[in-house]
This record gives sequence, C-alpha cells and structure tokens, in this order.
Amino acid sequence: MSEISITLPDGSVKSVPVDATVADVAASIGPRLAAAAIAGRVDGRLVDTAAVVSDGAAVAIVTERDPEALELLRHSAAHVMAEAVMQLFPGARFGIGPAIEDGFYYDIEVDRTLTPEDLGAIEERMHGIIAEEQPFSRRAIDRTEALRVFEGQPYKLELIGELPEGEVISAYTSGVFTDLCRGPHVPHTGWIKAFKLMKVAGAYWRGDSDRPMLQRIYGTAWFGQKDLDAYLTRLEEAEKRDHRKLGREMDLFHFDELAGSGLVLYHPKGARVFHELVEWLSADLYERGYVEIRTPHIYKADVWKTSGHWDYYQDNMFPFQIDEGEGREPTDYAVKPMNCPGALLVYRDSVRSYRDLPMRLFEFGTVYRNERSGVVHGLMRARGFTQDDAHIFCTGEQIIPEVKAMLDIVKYIMDTFDFEYSAEVSTRPEKSVGRDEDWDLATRALMTALDEWGLPYQINEGDGAFYGPKIDIKVKDAIGRIWQLSTIQVDFNNPERFGITYRTAENTEEQPFMLHRAIFGSMERFLGILIEHTAGAFPTWLAPVQAVVIPIADRHLEHCEGVRARLAKAGVRAEVYAENEPMRVKIAKAQQQKVPYMLVVGDKEIEADTVGVRERTAGDIGAMGVDEFAARVAAERP
Repeated sequence: MSEISITLPDGSVKSVPVDATVADVAASIGPRLAAAAIAGRVDGRLVDTAAVVSDGAAVAIVTERDPEALELLRHSAAHVMAEAVMQLFPGARFGIGPAIEDGFYYDIEVDRTLTPEDLGAIEERMHGIIAEEQPFSRRAIDRTEALRVFEGQPYKLELIGELPEGEVISAYTSGVFTDLCRGPHVPHTGWIKAFKLMKVAGAYWRGDSDRPMLQRIYGTAWFGQKDLDAYLTRLEEAEKRDHRKLGREMDLFHFDELAGSGLVLYHPKGARVFHELVEWLSADLYERGYVEIRTPHIYKADVWKTSGHWDYYQDNMFPFQIDEGEGREPTDYAVKPMNCPGALLVYRDSVRSYRDLPMRLFEFGTVYRNERSGVVHGLMRARGFTQDDAHIFCTGEQIIPEVKAMLDIVKYIMDTFDFEYSAEVSTRPEKSVGRDEDWDLATRALMTALDEWGLPYQINEGDGAFYGPKIDIKVKDAIGRIWQLSTIQVDFNNPERFGITYRTAENTEEQPFMLHRAIFGSMERFLGILIEHTAGAFPTWLAPVQAVVIPIADRHLEHCEGVRARLAKAGVRAEVYAENEPMRVKIAKAQQQKVPYMLVVGDKEIEADTVGVRERTAGDIGAMGVDEFAARVAAERP
C-alpha cells in the first residue's frame, strides 16, 4: 500500500503517502498552511509536525491561531532557556519547565544565586539559539536508556523513577540540550519570535519545603513583538493597580509580620469600605427573603468530624486543644475554615416544616485557613477572611429556582461594579462523598438553572467540592484579567451527616438539600479585585471619603467645618483639608487619594452658601448648594 487515507476537519477524505507526517499533510493542502503549521492534532491528540499519521486518522493542522498554540510556543521557549542556561552554567541541574498562564518557567539548580545581569546573558544566548532555528527532535527511549541519558540530573532521575513500568518515555533534543518531555513542540526554535525573561524566584522542589530550594526563572513568549509589548504594558498597568500598593497609599489596610502572614489589618478607611459593602448587600438580601445569623469562630472537633472536614480538609485547618479540667482529657477544637456547620446547627435547633422552605440564612462570617506561606498574596489569598456566605435549605424541586435567584444576585452585583463575567460548572472530584445518583441530580440541576437563566458555562471536570458540584463565577477586570469570584454549591452530604429533616405536607420526614453560595466570595478577595479593577477609584457610594472640603484661605476654615457637619448629617462622608498648604497641593492630594469630589470654599462660596464642586475625573463642574450636592451623592448609591 503506497497511500493511506486521512480525514480533515471539514470531513473531507484525503490520500497521502504511507509514512506521511503532519508537516507533509499540511504541505499537501497548500504552501501557506505548510509554512504556518506549528503542530498537529491526530485523532484529537496534539503531536509534533514530524509525527507520522496513520491510515484512517482524523488530522488537523495547528497554527498560531489555535488556542493551544501559545502553550506549545511557551513550552518550547522553556527548553530554549534551559539550553542557554546549560551553555552558560555547565553542571546546572534541571527540574521542570512547564508553560503557564502568560508564560513559562524552569526550576534550575546552579551553584550561585542568579542576578538580573545573568538574565540578560541568558536572554542574549537564547536569541542566538533561536536564530539557529534548531529543530525540536523527539525520540522514544526505554527506562535503561533514560537513566543513562539523564545521568547527573537527580531531579530528572527522580521523575523517571516515578513513571509506571512499561510507559513510553520520550525525550526532546534541541541543539545541545535534551529534556525529559512529553511534548509536543513547535518545529524549530525560530518560531519563538518575541520573548522576555521576567524574574528569578525561589521554589522548593515539588513544592515541598523539606526538599531543596531551586531557582525558578520566569519568562514570557508570544508570536509577535506587538503582542509582547501589549503584555508588558498590561503588566505595568497591573503594577500601578496592585491592591497592596494602593491599600498602603490610600490608608486602607496593611499586613504586619508581628500579627502573622495573611492576616489583614483594616485601617478606618478600609473598614468603612468593608462596612459599606456589607450594609449594601445585607439590605438587598433582606429584600430577597434572606435572614441573618451569627455563629462562633471555633467549634469542637466533633462538628468538623460530623461535617467531614476533619477527614477531608484538616490540613487546611487550625486545630487546637482546650484543657477541660482536672481528670478530663483535653478536647480537640478547630478555628472554622467554613461557615456551613453553623447554619446546619441553627436549622436543626427547631422542628422544620415544608412551609419553612426554602429557608435562606446568610452570614458575613470570618474563617481561617492554613494556606501555605508561598501562596499567601495580599487580600487575594489570605489566611483570615470574611465570606458573604448564605445557606439555603430547600426541597429538590426548589433547587433550580433557588439557583436562578442566586444568579439574579450575581448579575446585580456584577452589573453594579461593571464586571464582565462567565460561569463554570465543576463536577465530582476523585476525593468525594455521596451517592452517584445525588451527584447526578445536583449537577443536572446546576446546569439546568444556568440554561434556563441564559448564562453560558464551561465544564470543569473533577473540580467540585468533596460534598457536591458547584458553579464558579469568573469576572474579567478592567485590564482583561480573569478572577474566580462567586461560588454556588449543592450539598446533599451535610444534611444527611447532621441528620436534619423537614416535615412534609403528608406528615413524613424528608431530608432537605443545602445550597451554599457566596457572591462576593471572600470579602477580602473581592475588595482586592475591586481595588485593582478601579485602580482605587471606588464609586462614590463606596468611597471611604466621598468629598473633601478645601478652604481657599485660613479664614474660610470655620465655614468649611460647618459644611462638613451639614454633609455628615445628610449622610455624606466628608473631611476638611485644614493643613496650611496651597489649594493646588490639597487638590493633588485628594486626587492621589481617589476622593470622588473636592469642594472648594472661598469668600464667594460663603456669601452664596455654595461650594465649588470639582469631580475627580471631570474636573470643575460648577457651584452647588450644600443640600444640592448631598442629594447628588445620595443619588449615586445603587
């Protein structure tokens, strides 16, 4: 047989020579596609352009337009970086070098700490490797050969030792560098058109603090310089918007090592923003039929054993013991990592009827989780944080309408803060509890609710909670970054574990479903995202200081204090800038603090009982009476 048949994405069947590669298939379609081919997809699996296709295979050509293309490029760039390091630092020992979001990294062990100057030298050597257009060549090797090839590379040998017996081991070579790698890669190094090495950081091998500390070199790679420049511009903008930096500059909060990692200390202004968010959402929830509860920060271990957290989540908890007195064994307790057990205990304190359902309990509850120090990141990943939790107890028939009602809240909040958002349904994880039929019912209910509500969603296989599937809401901020925010979960496990029931209309006892939902998610995380989304310029209703009153001269100061008092009585949060500074300096300070309004007061304003209003973005918008201005501020509240 001199030819074989393959099927193309449009369904057409094409004959190609026996032993034809993906590159040959692309060339047989046309020279432009041959030049654009990065890799192939054969029967759904990504392969190199040098991979041979088989008779009857479904073959697609991957170009830089494909979603997988950037990941292939970045993985290839990681190999080029490793080759450059090998040339510059003979004896370097290599860990892993994957592609990641927006870039790549490689964990490397060398005999000295790398400097920014070293990154420049590595970049220069990479440019030389790229100019040589070195091909990425794959070969399959057995375990014995793999151990020989990677002799002297302890981290590679460890990875080889963990591979199952009989598994095909593949190695890729480009230039003088050979790596243990599944691939695929771009055809040659010349495809890497635009890249930059970003930084060096420490990283424990396999993320284990008991293992050696390696040096992790981060980089980014793109198909063109224009894309790289746009990415670097986004990074610059993100740095300006960093919530940790703005939190300090705006006097909102700080972290103190004396207090402990990941524990936020809110200053008066930050606490005011937090308070306004809580008050605003609480008022909305009461209108929607929710009622508020308050529950303890610690529970006996019996609660966590009943809920399943003791077995499934203990590594993330802060357990401790309390001495119960002479002659008694100490009792295990834990600080709560979740609010849900409190809602269950409130529910089961009374006999419940079907007439009580759905019962919607909400709580702004502070929880504590033992996050590893390496992942703690400002407000975005804290060890202590408050959740806008709610737990809804309902019948099976009520799940879909209740989830749709939660999606209404999601829309209200996202629209208020001008977030684009999308949904993801996470299904049963490997480590989980419950019956298959309950998982199926709950997962279908979430999907049906999304379908009926009209919100498109992706499926995230195996990423549900251990007790049930969930909907995750992801938002896009002002500079295009995606953040995971809201969560809606179905729980059929804890109602059974805590033995809660309701009496039906037929006077029988049934077990309710429990829905968990947090729309802000973590209040801290939401606040961090909001700071970066707005660059600290909160909407007027949420700003800790809504207006500053600026006297033109010291003789106007007493009147300014009277204006501030009148505004406070009308519900406007205002301050007087009384410092002996020029007015332009005071205006600049207000702008730096992102204050929505500056109210200038001089002789003319005192005589007319007005204030000269300056808005932080629009500039001077004219004179207003104090009451008129207060009404304007009140009208901006959602």
